Amino acid sequence: MDLIPAPVSVEGPRSGGFVPDSATTLWAAPGTEGTERWLRATVGAALGLPLAPGPAGGSNAVSLRIDESMAPEAYRLDITAEWGAEIHGGSAAGVFWGAQTLRQLLGPKAFRRAPVSPGVRQEIPRQVIEDQPRFGWRGVMLDVSRHFMPKDGVLRFLDLMAAHKLNVFHFHLTDDQGWRVQIKRYPKLTEVGAWRSRTKYGHRYSDIWDEKPHGGFYTQDDIREIVAYAAERHISVVPEIDIPGHSQAAIAAYPELGNTDVVDTTALDVWDTWGINPNVLAPSDNTLRFFEGVFEELLDLFPAATSPFIHIGGDECPKDQWKRSPAAQERIRELGLADEDELQSWFIRHFDGWLSARGRRLIGWDEILEGGLAPGAAVSSWRGYAGGIAAAKAGHDVVMCPEQQVYLDHRQSAGEDEPMPIGYVRTLQDVYRFEPVPPELTGADAAHVLGTQANVWTEVMQDRSRVDYQLFPRLCAFAEVAWSTLPDSPDRDFADFERRMTAHYKRLDALGVDYRPPGGPLPWHKRPGPNGDSAVLGRPIEGSPPIV
Repeated sequence: MDLIPAPVSVEGPRSGGFVPDSATTLWAAPGTEGTERWLRATVGAALGLPLAPGPAGGSNAVSLRIDESMAPEAYRLDITAEWGAEIHGGSAAGVFWGAQTLRQLLGPKAFRRAPVSPGVRQEIPRQVIEDQPRFGWRGVMLDVSRHFMPKDGVLRFLDLMAAHKLNVFHFHLTDDQGWRVQIKRYPKLTEVGAWRSRTKYGHRYSDIWDEKPHGGFYTQDDIREIVAYAAERHISVVPEIDIPGHSQAAIAAYPELGNTDVVDTTALDVWDTWGINPNVLAPSDNTLRFFEGVFEELLDLFPAATSPFIHIGGDECPKDQWKRSPAAQERIRELGLADEDELQSWFIRHFDGWLSARGRRLIGWDEILEGGLAPGAAVSSWRGYAGGIAAAKAGHDVVMCPEQQVYLDHRQSAGEDEPMPIGYVRTLQDVYRFEPVPPELTGADAAHVLGTQANVWTEVMQDRSRVDYQLFPRLCAFAEVAWSTLPDSPDRDFADFERRMTAHYKRLDALGVDYRPPGGPLPWHKRPGPNGDSAVLGRPIEGSPPIV
């Protein structure tokens, strides 16, 4: 079997299987209509099969059913010569994941948009596949602030997630370098905040600039479309509005949001370089009311059914301006706080209460633990495992996404031909051996690990091709870590995974994914700078990453 991610069990394959043809019908029980639409529009279109509606229990059919005795995302896929393919799922999501497995069994042609060899049919051997995920949170974070990805690219990204049974899309919408979501009551957030005049090319210490203006944003209808598209694929969306740090784009649009008593915020532009920015939001009532307005519109765009979590960032917020600001110091005294860390905690707790009152849960990067965390808040543990361990032991839910292990902007090889090399070397095998639950967590504490997430920061990813290159094939390994119940890290059969990837590369080819080949980057991956510069400065870190 060459399925990715690996299923729990496979009985077979045996000879004498199912060959879908023009007479194959599709029957969908109540609750499975979304998968019915997807199969007809995606797999049917790729193979040139109408998959016409047929009767329940018909032969030469694909049948979809919900079996509530199964776990919600579990599925059972039966392939027989007599009946065809039958998918039982514990919910509509389970049926959909079973359909994704069926697509893999149909071969690479099922991943194209139109048939390339009409009349040539793929036999699926007789077998029974039973499967369910290890984690309920199998996420990918895409940063569209540093480099904007147009809407069609985001929809494609969601399709690639679904093909790998990933189900949480963390949508990083704002940062110092750009504000990407339309907020109608604050139009300058996109009129001003969505555009920068130029961009640092490579690492922030590079002396190369791309002088072309860069920007873009999603209209509210774009966001609704993205959310609906994700929901049809059983992917929840976690929007992120980064506060109180990483906010220079917002301050450039509305200078009163900054610490006006210590810096001339009217002189600030949308940031054109990378790193940790000193310009943070003022801890004022005006700032609170402003972002309450932002979140009011955001909650309408991201309904609770598909976006129960709202990410507020909370990372890398320098406190220098607050230390120098008379207004911030007065707020500390007024609230009886000990220091600036507690001031940030007060800021985060305010929005935790505000979101909780509206039926949502706050999640933030692990810095939100500093100064104390509200009881219902969850933590994205990015600086290593430590924040997640501390959060889980304190009773908070955690998503494990340590940068040393699953930041896919980090380079894939130590070779000098890697484009704009950033961070530690994280090979395909390294990602495959990543373990989301550290040994320090057991029992009830381990149960607070909702799952895991790979993060993709786009400072050095100027377009979709570069995102593809950094993500794939490593996202395939990550998907298996998140879905499959694997042995302990040292005992994982990476050779078998590599064998299965041989077939999976053909699926990625059919999807048009510009992945990094096993033999290394191709000539067009080794991009020069925008002015023909042959060397673009990165930030490689030597040695093995620490386990922290």
